[in-house]
Amino acid sequence: MKTFINIILTVLIAFILGLFLPWWSVMIAGFIMGAVVGLKKASSFFVPFLAIALLWIVNAWFLAQPNDFTMTKKIAVLLPLEGNTFLLFLITGIIGGIAAGVAGVFGNQCKQLIAGKK
Repeated sequence: MKTFINIILTVLIAFILGLFLPWWSVMIAGFIMGAVVGLKKASSFFVPFLAIALLWIVNAWFLAQPNDFTMTKKIAVLLPLEGNTFLLFLITGIIGGIAAGVAGVFGNQCKQLIAGKK
């Protein structure tokens, strides 16, 4: 349950910050949730990773849908993806997820450092 709440709150914070800040606002959301909701070991990376990857994939799909994925297909042709829009969405999610996951680990480590845990 703690993991699910963390995912929802990370997505919510990242979405709100994304309205006002650039792409790196997902790192702020991952850091905040890593510091506030202390997860253990690998989940401190994978929970923010999953939350932001899903947010970015869904957001990219909603932004590309109104124009029938025209621009997405052209970008997928420019990159070595052979026009595969699904792969482009997946890569987009992975990039955002890695950024948020690293920030989540950093937030978790800062929380442990302040609390005096090893």
